[in-house]
Amino acid sequence: MTQNDFPILITGGAGYIGSVLVGQLLSNNYRVRVIDNLMHQQDSLKLFCDNENLEIVDGDIRNETLVKQALEGISAVVHLAAIVGDPACEKDRQLATAVNKEASQSLSTLAKEQKIKRFIFASTCSNYGKMETKDGYVDENSELKPVSHYARLKVDFEEFLFSQKSASFSPVILRFATAYGMSPRPRLDLTVNEFTAVLAVGEKLEIYGADFWRPYCHTQDIARVCQLMLEADESMVATQAFNVGDTSENFQKKTLIELILKELPEAADKVLFVAKDEDPRDYRVNFDKIQKTLGYSKTKTISNGICEYIEAIKSGAITDIHAQQYRN
Repeated sequence: MTQNDFPILITGGAGYIGSVLVGQLLSNNYRVRVIDNLMHQQDSLKLFCDNENLEIVDGDIRNETLVKQALEGISAVVHLAAIVGDPACEKDRQLATAVNKEASQSLSTLAKEQKIKRFIFASTCSNYGKMETKDGYVDENSELKPVSHYARLKVDFEEFLFSQKSASFSPVILRFATAYGMSPRPRLDLTVNEFTAVLAVGEKLEIYGADFWRPYCHTQDIARVCQLMLEADESMVATQAFNVGDTSENFQKKTLIELILKELPEAADKVLFVAKDEDPRDYRVNFDKIQKTLGYSKTKTISNGICEYIEAIKSGAITDIHAQQYRN
């Protein structure tokens, strides 16, 4: 038997990253089981519903009985389910704690009890918070300095996971760069996608913290890293953290605008830079470790993601950029 003979459980598999990963794994002949409560009323998995290798469990990871059932016969877990992003976590801190910390701890404990060795957790580069020096980079050995409830919960669960490691339980932490690009469940509340969409429909765009740095990574490349982690030799990745992205894709917001205006030059007069730094996060991230360990290199760039959303809007695939379905 091979690893493909047993399903991979993807929590949050109908989400922005999850639906891309589901499609990728199915195309590579994996058996996939998804558990998702479809809280955003998304129909992102309908493309795959006829695939006999896909099983969908409609439910919440806070439901321990349902989680136990979803874990039966599973070979590995990719844990994506979460209340995602600073605004969503601040809106309902109690819910965020219940899902991102308490339910996640329960999930990993149950996985360990069922002797599911490979547990891949989707964390975030937001854990690094703010760089100490403007010219430096943070890496996996840098101090974590979360400045939001969302990031603090991610750090808390990272610490819990590492405390649970054993000979039969090998968690892996993936700290995702800020995602961009198309997905079966598009999102327009993420920096690259949002900026592009607003300018593509001719609306004004106010930019705060124009000089602040962030790393970015396309949805397809994030999904590809998840698959690489499923397939990697345990000795190379077990109980380690990996930044997910490419060092060349660290950008300031003002540079993102320059790249968007290359595709939408007519929108130049719609951009207003505002000196109001509400978001204290400012970090550039080094991604050498994942490149050296897994041989990973990006296949998509910011410009690819920009063009994807411009095309989606021009073609009518996305009609109302302010619709709640595109936001967390």
